[in-house]
Amino acid sequence: MSNVATRLITLIFTLQNHPNQKASDLAEKLGVSLRTVHRYFGMLDELGIPVYAERGPYGGFSLVRGYKIPPLIFTLEEAVAVYLGTSLVGEMWGQLYREAAQGAMAKLENILPNEQRSEINWARRSLIVTSLHRADPSTLFPILEDLRRATREEHQVSAVYQSAGNAKVTKRKIDPYALVFRAGLWYLVGYCHLRTAPRTFRVDRIQKLSVLNQSFQILESFDIHKYLASEFKEQPVVRARLRFSPEVAPMVRSNRFLWESIQEEKDGSIVATQTAPDLHWLASMVLSFANLVTVLEPPELQEMVRDWAQATANLYSAQKERQ
Repeated sequence: MSNVATRLITLIFTLQNHPNQKASDLAEKLGVSLRTVHRYFGMLDELGIPVYAERGPYGGFSLVRGYKIPPLIFTLEEAVAVYLGTSLVGEMWGQLYREAAQGAMAKLENILPNEQRSEINWARRSLIVTSLHRADPSTLFPILEDLRRATREEHQVSAVYQSAGNAKVTKRKIDPYALVFRAGLWYLVGYCHLRTAPRTFRVDRIQKLSVLNQSFQILESFDIHKYLASEFKEQPVVRARLRFSPEVAPMVRSNRFLWESIQEEKDGSIVATQTAPDLHWLASMVLSFANLVTVLEPPELQEMVRDWAQATANLYSAQKERQ
């Protein structure tokens, strides 16, 4: 048994289904000492769960006759939390888990009291989560299904992958560790045999995937939560300072999550700082604001934006001359 709470629940159901249990037998089933079992009886008594003992060769410990622990007891908030959880599963995983989520919710509603069912109905009307994905996720489901199966069965996969900074596709053999949904996109975290290290792959950049018969074992030292927390710490980061004109200041202000910091200027403009993995991403973002943003630093970004803007102007000038 993993913890005290689990052992207490097991003890309750054991006494409920099989009364007149010897303390020594209970200790053996729970994997604890006889003294611990008696301590658990005291804890149950404090919780208001009545336990009594009958003496004699056929006696033992039982719950008070007629006592039954309710099959499920939820507060109103807990009932809504369960509903929201199943809704998120359906929204995130789509057809892979939508039916399972709906089935689980239907079973719960079948046994919940009227008050909890009423609260869930209110949540359906008033607490909505939708459009978590940046694009239509249905095209990813075949690959996600294969990755889910490979991750569960610990089978290696072969992937044809298009990375963001490389025009050429590469073929990777990967030990799939986990599927991660982050910022509207699906990612595969696994051990890349090409790079000989754990890596993160965007699922929508996997052009072709095959599940291999070869099995793998996750590295004992690998912890998915620690990996995700430190994933970007060692990657190069470019920080830019940008001045946005007063015309687009409301747009900048309303998307504060995009910026590392923003500073309001007296003339109504905004100076914002932003970090990105490379200059190309920053230059693309800056050019989307045309002449309504000025790059203050770094100079490398100023030069790239100027060159791209000039190349774009030349392209349209040449096109106009040909017309």
